[in-house]
Amino acid sequence: MKEKIEEVLENEIRPGLRMDGGDIRLLDVDEENGVVRVQLMGHCMGCPMSQLTMMGFVERVLKEKVPGVKEVVAV
Repeated sequence: MKEKIEEVLENEIRPGLRMDGGDIRLLDVDEENGVVRVQLMGHCMGCPMSQLTMMGFVERVLKEKVPGVKEVVAV
């Protein structure tokens, strides 16, 4: 699961975040509960839209592309 999440982050999520000066780092994957912990970086860290980015983009894409992902938490 972790490898698939890294692949999706690299190929589908990071390019969009980098266009706006941001990035994302995978911190932890709880495969048993389907919880993925990430850290937004760069411009995404202090952006007032970061919660929308997380819910509307990052979490949606990971849930669609990686079976078993139930929740994405940003720290």
